Order: sequence, then structure tokens, then C-alpha cells
Amino acid sequence: MRRLAARGAAGDAGEVVAPAADGWDSAQARSPSPWRLIGLCAIWDTGVFLPSAAWNGVSSGVERRRLNEAKKVSRRMPLSPRISHPPRKQSLESSYIFYTLSQGGWEMLSSVQEIQLKRFEVTRPRGLGNKERGRVPRMARQPAPPWVHAAFLFCLLGLGGAIEIPMDPSIQNELTQPPTITKQSVKDHIVDPRDNILIECEAKGNPAPSFHWTRNSRFFNIAKDPRVSMRRRSGTLVIDFRSGGRPEEYEGEYQCFARNKFGTALSNRIRLQVSKSPLWPKENLDPVVVQEGAPLTLQCNPPPGLPSPVIFWMSSSMEPIAQDKRVSQGHNGDLYFSNVMLQDMQTDYSCNARFHFTHTIQQKNPFTLKVLTNHPYNDSSLRNHPDMYSARGVAERTPSFMYPQGTASSQMVLRGMDLLLECIASGVPTPDIAWYKKGGDLPSDKAKFENFNKALRITNVSEEDSGEYFCLASNKMGSIRHTISVRVKAAPYWLDEPKNLILAPGEDGRLVCRANGNPKPTVQWMVNGEPLQSAPPNPNREVAGDTIIFRDTQISSRAVYQCNTSNEHGYLLANAFVSVLDVPPRMLSPRNQLIRVILYNRTRLDCPFFGSPIPTLRWFKNGQGSNLDGGNYHVYENGSLEIKMIRKEDQGIYTCVATNILGKAENQVRLEVKDPTRIYRMPEDQVAKRGTTVQLECRVKHDPSLKLTVSWLKDDEPLYIGNRMKREDDSLTIFGVAERDQGSYTCVASTELDQDLAKAYLTVLADQATPTNRLAALPKGRPDRPRDLELTDLAERSVRLTWIPGDDNNSPITDYVVQFEEDQFQPGVWHDHSKYPGSVNSAVLRLSPYVNYQFRVIAINEVGSSHPSLPSERYRTSGAPPESNPGDVKGEGTRKNNMEITWTPMNATSAFGPNLRYIVKWRRRETREAWNNVTVWGSRYVVGQTPVYVPYEIRVQAENDFGKGPEPESVIGYSGEDYPRAAPTEVKVRVMNSTAISLQWNRVYSDTVQGQLREYRAYYWRESSLLKNLWVSQKRQQASFPGDRLRGVVSRLFPYSNYKLEMVVVNGRGDGPRSETKEFTTPEGVPSAPRRFRVRQPNLETINLEWDHPEHPNGIMLGYTLKYVAFNGTKVGKQIVENFSPNQTKFTVQRTDPVSRYRFTLSARTQVGSGEAVTEESPAPPNEATPTAAYTNNQADIATQGWFIGLMCAIALLVLILLIVCFIKRSRGGKYPVREKKDVPLGPEDPKEEDGSFDYSDEDNKPLQGSQTSLDGTIKQQESDDSLVDYGEGGEGQFNEDGSFIGQYTVKKDKDETEGNESSEATSPVNAIYSLA
Repeated sequence: MRRLAARGAAGDAGEVVAPAADGWDSAQARSPSPWRLIGLCAIWDTGVFLPSAAWNGVSSGVERRRLNEAKKVSRRMPLSPRISHPPRKQSLESSYIFYTLSQGGWEMLSSVQEIQLKRFEVTRPRGLGNKERGRVPRMARQPAPPWVHAAFLFCLLGLGGAIEIPMDPSIQNELTQPPTITKQSVKDHIVDPRDNILIECEAKGNPAPSFHWTRNSRFFNIAKDPRVSMRRRSGTLVIDFRSGGRPEEYEGEYQCFARNKFGTALSNRIRLQVSKSPLWPKENLDPVVVQEGAPLTLQCNPPPGLPSPVIFWMSSSMEPIAQDKRVSQGHNGDLYFSNVMLQDMQTDYSCNARFHFTHTIQQKNPFTLKVLTNHPYNDSSLRNHPDMYSARGVAERTPSFMYPQGTASSQMVLRGMDLLLECIASGVPTPDIAWYKKGGDLPSDKAKFENFNKALRITNVSEEDSGEYFCLASNKMGSIRHTISVRVKAAPYWLDEPKNLILAPGEDGRLVCRANGNPKPTVQWMVNGEPLQSAPPNPNREVAGDTIIFRDTQISSRAVYQCNTSNEHGYLLANAFVSVLDVPPRMLSPRNQLIRVILYNRTRLDCPFFGSPIPTLRWFKNGQGSNLDGGNYHVYENGSLEIKMIRKEDQGIYTCVATNILGKAENQVRLEVKDPTRIYRMPEDQVAKRGTTVQLECRVKHDPSLKLTVSWLKDDEPLYIGNRMKREDDSLTIFGVAERDQGSYTCVASTELDQDLAKAYLTVLADQATPTNRLAALPKGRPDRPRDLELTDLAERSVRLTWIPGDDNNSPITDYVVQFEEDQFQPGVWHDHSKYPGSVNSAVLRLSPYVNYQFRVIAINEVGSSHPSLPSERYRTSGAPPESNPGDVKGEGTRKNNMEITWTPMNATSAFGPNLRYIVKWRRRETREAWNNVTVWGSRYVVGQTPVYVPYEIRVQAENDFGKGPEPESVIGYSGEDYPRAAPTEVKVRVMNSTAISLQWNRVYSDTVQGQLREYRAYYWRESSLLKNLWVSQKRQQASFPGDRLRGVVSRLFPYSNYKLEMVVVNGRGDGPRSETKEFTTPEGVPSAPRRFRVRQPNLETINLEWDHPEHPNGIMLGYTLKYVAFNGTKVGKQIVENFSPNQTKFTVQRTDPVSRYRFTLSARTQVGSGEAVTEESPAPPNEATPTAAYTNNQADIATQGWFIGLMCAIALLVLILLIVCFIKRSRGGKYPVREKKDVPLGPEDPKEEDGSFDYSDEDNKPLQGSQTSLDGTIKQQESDDSLVDYGEGGEGQFNEDGSFIGQYTVKKDKDETEGNESSEATSPVNAIYSLA
């Protein structure tokens, strides 16, 4: 058996998912290539290790069935008498012995077979990238049960997946590849009839594929149709109509075929349709006569367009119809009136349909309403009346549903689509709509209410959204409900989409096509576009349902396979090619690299390679014949050689050799060992007086072949060496020490490979004298910008920046801020680099490797900052390995069987080189297992198939093309949590009062939490009320308690109710199982306040009181208590108390004092006591200045206040003066030239569309037409001086794309000229049309 592998190659193909650290799995190492299943079994002394059985990859149906069958066969299959237990043999490694099972029994493999199998070493599968895969932990010795020997037979049939080809362009361009579709049009392709038709189809392959099309399952001959052409080097069809033709002739189902000599790939079946905007049928609409208060539906019935048009309602004068919970448009486009009022007759109603592709709006003839009423006057003051309907004589009615009809209906929706449920009800007063789901809550994260709560939309529907929903329509007269049964079906969706398979000759593999749907989809396999049943037989291929198994593949097995899975709601089509490669070994890294390392450090020599079959890699030193592995050396599976601790004798030339049956390849790396850099005399802390001289020593020993650089930092920032300082090779001298020199000084001795540093602190004893500011009296301002930036002393890691200061504007410059910008990661973004005192104009800037710098300088004084200087020229530094690692490393599970490792990516100044990537390592905490690692280019990595909530050690190390960063510190992360397995026990409920209970429970065991215990949560709901015929909401509520508590209180309960309660344990994943349901009953409480307390005063002798029952009685009502008192200003009379029966909701008070007002306080009571009271006051008497109202809150009689009388007099005087001025102006008058108005009659050839539509595109200019009609149907000249009727003949017109009116004036020109300043330009109401659309 031979395998295809590529080790150490750079490049990611997608999200990286790796196996768990504590076992085998088949998670993808580099998407989309899965881990390979090794088709062999390893005998561990007397035990058998089955890799394909131990991996979670056995979850696939084929392997699981084979292992189950093996257990059954073992019970009746005797072992061969030749070997009862396979003997031990140490030819490969001390722990691994390989056997095969022949007809006679167990047989030891031949030496040739051992050599071939030794490549695999029963280790983790090998993949792309520099991954350090640890070996499998040895298994405990134990006797093999009989089924294991039978399982060995099935283990040999284990199949592998493909490994992705390295991203190296030279390899990608040389290897042949079957076609792959890269771009195609959508399945339902709707096109604009005014444009050329474009059907996309692009593919890649080597050699480049050719294309052909089918139309309606028949070959589409493009050459015979002069309108149809195909783009060069592409399969995209272009149908050109510039020379004529009808797009409808080309409607149909198209499919693209991309073919080269290795196979044929197919596109989806693309259904081409031409957009349509049909005309509205002609109809004459009679006025709609309706009784006030009755429901009404105005049907739209728009023409069926493609795609469906957008519906909106307007009047014929192009005013939008105001909508609220009484009047609204349904999803079907109809306009619903829950109850008609007299003001609805003031306009007419026209349905409009906007078609997207053709940019046209079709307008239906308007409806005219005639409302029959008992109150013929439309008094606008009654609109805000608290009881508007009774004031207008409209009888109140219980709600009834206008849409949908009846009490129940059903609806089907597809998975992933939006579910829209709608309930529109009539009634007086207008009903309120509420939505509920039977047996659960509405999904708060996906549900939203629309159209004044009349519609419920649930986005991205899934199977758990199925069930029964009901809408409740209620007003004060009663309530009704409508139940909607929702069924969720599903078009096919992928569970396991087939991936391209690349194998070596003789390799085994599989293609898996697994999809789900409702109903269950069927799977059909094709090869090169033909059904698999009609393809030539292939003995190496076997179809097992949704899986195709390949054994011993050869070059002739190359082809493109199609999987089509479909049900009645749709289909999925996927292409996956099988490519067989035979490639000799190739080295992927530069040749003859030089690696310089510091003595006693750890280093790694990389040797990425590629080949098919997988090559064997060996390392040699200085041409010697012994292979390097073990001791101070460790060879990783990706080809890297690690030297654990560098010594002088390790210096030399290292050669890596990769070999397979097709040849060999080798590469050399020269390793040089350098002495470390050390500071042997470090600076010491000093205390100096102001004005003295201080010397800080720093003597260094380093490798003479490396260039030494000694620099100084002050307070961890680069030190500017000014005139008072002198830097020598082994010291720093400061002359005339000042207060600003106080701080920490760090000596940094560095070479290209390493650095050392030492720190000392300087304390300055200074006097407190403060110099006089001689510029204090002058005006101060921000400094001018620095100028003439210049870069000098260009070094590998530093550069000197010099600038000329700008004018300080009478305020000394205190600081300079140097900023930089780089053009690789964040071009155009400026970052602070360093800060320098205002006395300098030159600074040596420390630079990071591999950054293309550009600098600017900002001056700062006490007034503020200057404008930035003009940028300097750019300067790029050379690259180096990273000196730091990414921060904020975290490991958290996103699923129960994974751990997502995330970190903050490094920025441009810390990347230090090209191709910045991260080596991610992880292993189980407190175990001695080997580290797992993988190379990632992003900022996240997912470890798959982990145990539930176990701690991991995590390390993330930066690496670029120049090398690796320092060894990172370990961070503790946790794998994903699973739902808790246990519920709280011994839950006890104690009723505290009518609205609260106390809870107590036992703690759950920590191993059942399966995660971090976040809280204990109580779910409770109101099952029923102890009052008969009282509907209650059974919506579940919850109360949460911290995980360290075992008791808590649930409050805000409804009194006099039956409740049920369940407890759960909550971790980061969610809720655990529910505890035993507890039932409890709350005692009676005091009722809530009476509703709608109304005070009316029909005359001066009586006051009428009315109220409604409390919303929450909270017990058996005993009656009502009314307290009222008369008051006049600050005088208050004696309080009177009245008690009423629970059924009484009206009371009349006989006034004894016609001048005083009354304050009423009403409350309901149960046997527990009186509840919340509501207070209202009687209206003011007619002789007072305040208006009469049903509800008034006047607290004082202001009509007798002096300030109020003075204010009223001033207002009256002002009005009198204005009237006198107006009278004088009018009497003086003047003569103005007035021309005779010209009424130009319209001709009979009025350019109006016969279909009633108008175009709002930018291509035509058609005048707005129609007429303005009154409520009685007669033509009525509008009173406005500037209206649409004056300029045209109707409500139809031409609009731009934004909906603005562009019709031409026809009859108003002369009138506008004569009216002069009295004429004003009217705002067209048409602009509202597009915003509504």
C-alpha cells in the first residue's frame, strides 16, 4: 500500500481542525482534506491495536458496520492452528509488530512488506504544514478477545482520504487536474428583458477545460444561433439582443459541462426566466358603501409578475394611506379596516404594484368609500375622545378574524426560510393582537412582530420551530383565538459534501455524499456527467449508498464524480474529482540555507518535502552514514530535525534525504554555533546632586563574528543622546545632571541572534527653584508644524530622524511626538512611535524588522498640538524572526467535542518578516503526553474530538519566513461543555406570601455538570387561577441563582393561582435535565386597581362614575370602596365613604355644592384587604377657565390668580393692535396688474396609458394623467392655487427612479406669471410613492 503525502509545505486551504490530544480521530487536518485512515493493524505483543476502530472516524457507517460484523464473526471463526497468538518480532520497533490474516490464519509480514509498512510507524496521519505530531501513547498489554482477531480482517479494508497538494505554485502548475466548476449562475436565474442575457459558467483544470451547454436536457448548439456566443477561456453564455429578438424565446433549463481529458464537471441546472410585469385588468369600480363601525376589506389582486411586485396603497392624489392598528395592509396586498370610521371617506384608495426589473408601477383604479353613519358630522374633536365609538353612536362588538378565516389553519415553510404568520381581526374597539406558541415560548432571538403586531415573522426557520402557534385578538368586549399549525419541511442540505480526492497509485479512498432533508432526499451518483450505472465497469470502485469506495486506484481511475441529492423541495449537485498522482520526491524549501544559533539554545532545521507515494525522510550530518534520531536529536514527521540543546560539536552541514520508489531528493542546511552575548559589568543604582556628572558602566562579552550594538533606554523608551550626554562602548556619561534625567536606565547589548540587558536607577537631588517665564505676558498659541524631515544614519534596526522646529508661538515646545505609518498591514494609519523633549530636533528611532516606515513629527506645548509635519521618505528594514508571540491566548469550547483556540494577531511592527504564521500547540493538562501542533495563518484554530470540559495547556508561537519567535508560556484552556447530566434533587417549595415562595435544593455532583456551573435556574409558570373562567398566560418564567447557593426566593407571583415549578442546572452550554415538577398554590392577595375609572358631569346636579373590574382580582372580590371629598381651592370638605358589591361598576353622586369640585378614590378589596387605589377629579365647573374633560388633573384654581389675569389682558391688547394694523393696510390697498387667466383646454388625444400604468424610469417623459374626484363621484376643481389638477388630467404620471414628479406644466403658466409673489411652488405629493414602495 502506498500513500500520498506532503510534509512541511506552507499554505492553508481553509479552516484548520485537528484531532484531540488524547486519542485518535478523523478530524480534518487541513480543510478540505480529512485525516487518512491507515489501512493496517498493529499487534502490541499479545494485543491488537486497531487505528481505524480507535479513531472517531469509525462513526461513518461503513467502518462501524464492519466492526460490528467482526464481533459477530469472531464468535464462530476459529483461529488458525499455525499461530494461536502471533509471536513477537522486533524487526520494526520494540512495540510494533505487523501481521496479516490469510486463509490459513495469521501470518507474519515479509521483510519487504515490513519495509513498506514501517513508513507509517502507526503514528498520527501526516498532512501539510509544519506540524509536530506526537506518537501514539503505548497501550496497556492485555489479552486480545476473540472478536479482535476477526476485526483485524475488516481493519485491513480501512479506507483513507486525500491530502491536499502543497500551495507551491510550481507544483500546482505542473500537476494535472480534472475540471472544477469555480463560478456559475444561480439556479433560478431571472433576467431583465431589456438587457442582454448572461449565464455564467467558469471552471479550472489542467489542461484547461473546454465547455458545452445543454438546454432542456438537449445539446445546445451555440454555433447555429448568431445571437449566442461564449466568452473566451470561459463557458459563460452571452445572448445579445441588440440586433433584435425576443428574450422569452430563450427561457428554459440550462446546464454547463466543463471537460478535459481527465473528466467532466457539471454546473447546476440553471432555470432561465425573463422578468414580467403584466398589465392590470380593466375594471370599473362602484363606490363601496359600508356602515360606520363595520369591517371592510379592499382587495388588490395585483397581476402576477416575475418576480412578485411590491404592493402599496395611495390615494389618487398620490398621498400615502396612513396605516395603524385599525387600518393596515395585509401580506397579500389587501387593505383591511378593522372598523370603518367616517373620516375614512375623506380620501379614495388605489392599490399600486411596483415591478423591480422593469422599473414600472401599475396603478389600479381607486376605490371610493361611502360611510353610512348615525352621526353625520365628522367632528375632529371626537377622534381623541376616550370613548370615540360610543360618542359617535357606533355599537361595540367582540373581535372576529378577517384573515385567516375560522379558528384554525395550517402553514408549511421550508427550513432556512422566513415564517410569516398573520392575523387580522375586526371589532369595536379595534382589537389588540398577541402571539403565543403552544407548549413553549416564541424564539426571542428570531421572532419579531410586524404590521402593528398583526404579523409574526420568524427568521431562519429550523425544525424546532414547528408546532402550533395561536394569535389572540382581544378588546374590552371579549377575545378570540386562531390556531396555526406550522410544519417545517426542508430542501436537501449537506451533512457531508463530497471533496476532491487525490491519491497515489495503489491508494484506497472514498467519496462520501451525505445530505438531509424533509422528506429524506435520494442520492444519485454520476461520473463525468453520465449516470454511474451506464458508465464502464470499474473493478476498483464500489458504491455503497451515499459512499463510493476506491481500492487500489490506478492512473486510469481519474474522473469527476457528481452527487445529486434531491427531494420534492429542491436538489443539491456537487462535483468531486478523483486524481491519481505519481510524483518523485521534491524539496519545497530553499537550498543550502545558513542557520546561525546561540550556544545551548534549542533549534529546529526544517526540510519540507512532497512526493507520491509518500517519501521516507532521513537526516545525516557532515555526510556520515548514520541516521540522526534519538538522544539530542528528534525528527518530526513533517521532516524537521530538532536539536534540543546546541553544543559546539553540533556545528556542521546537515543533509535531509527524501526517498520513494520513483527517486530521491536532498537538501543541505549549514549550522553555525555562536557564543551568547552577556553583560559582565552592569550599571549600578546611583544618587546624584543636580549639576554633577554621572557615569553608568555597561561592559559586554559577545561572539566576535557577530556585530554588537549597545543602546540605552530611559524609562523603557529609547534614550536621546544630547549635548550633555556621551555614549561610549562600555559606559554612558551624563554631564550637568538635571531633574529630568531622573529615572531608570537600561543597557541593551544585542547582536543579530540574541541580546542581554541590565537596568539601574538614577535619583537626582534638585532644588525647588522655578525659573521665571519671561513670555508669560505674550499671547500664546499652538506651535507651527515641524518641517524638513530627513533620515540619516540608516542602519538595520535604527535610523536617525532630524527635523526643523516650527515657531513655538510664545509657548515653549515641551515635547515632540514621532509617528510612523507602514503600508503592509494598516496603510494610511499613523501610530505613535516615541516621544522626545522639546529641546531636541534629532532622534535615533529604534525600528522593527520588515517594516516599510514613513515618519512624521508633531510638536506640543501647553496650548496644544501642532499639525503633523509632512511625511518623510520611506525606509524599509530587513526581516528577522519574531521576538514576541501573540497575546490574549484563550481556549474555549464552542461545541461539546471541541476547543477553539484564539489569540490577538500580531501587528506590522511585531511580525518582523513575511508570511507571519502561528504554531499552535496543545496537550491535556497534567499528563505527560506529547504536544500536538499545527501551523495556522489566521487567528483561531479548532481542536476537534475532545473530551467534555477538560483543561488543556495551550501555546501559540509566532513564526515567519526568517524563523520562530521565543518559546511561549502555557495558557490553560478548556474544551467544550456538554449539557449537564443531572438535575437538582430534593427540591422543596415553601409559600412565603401571596406573591413569593422560597426554594431549597441539594447540590449536584461536579462530574455531572460537564462544564462550569453557572447557576441553578427555576422555571415556573402559572398553570391556572383559582378563580373560575379566568384565562391566564402559561408563559414560562425563570429565576436564576448563583451556583454556590442552595436556596433562593422567587417573587412577583400572581396571588390565588396554581403554579408549577422545575429546577435545572445551567452551565456554559445550556440547561440540564429538569427536576421533578413541583406544584404549589399562592394564597389570596389584594386586587389591582380598578381599570378605566371615568368621571363624567352631565349637569351641575350629578356626577356619574364608571369603572371596570381590576385586571388581576388576586382573589375573591368582596366589593369596591369609594372615598370622595369636595374641595374648592384650599378648602376641603368632609370625606364620604361608600361600599359597593363586586358586580357594581357605576355610581351617581348628587352634588350638594355646584361650585366645588370632587376628588374620588376607588379601590377593590378581597378578604385580605383593599388593593391599589385609583384617583380622579371631577371636571371644572363651566364658569372656570379650564376646559371640561373626562379626566382632569387640575390641582388649583388659577383663574383667580393675579398673574393670570394680567397675562390675559396683555394678550388681548396685542391682538387688538394687530387687528388695527391689518385694517389700515387693507384700506390703503393698491392696484396690481392682473392679466386674464388663460384656460387652455386639453385635446382629445390625451397621452394616457390605456393600461393605467406609468413608468418611473429615466428613459421616457410621460405627463401625469387622471382626475381628482370628490366623495360623491363628481369632478371637483381643487381650491389650491397650485395642484396636480391644474397641471394635468389625473393621478397617473411619470416619475424618476426616486419617485419625483417630472411631468410638464400644461395650463398654469400664465397664472403663475400674473400672481407674482402670491404664487408659491407647491410640493408634489408624488414623492411619497417611492418611499412607500
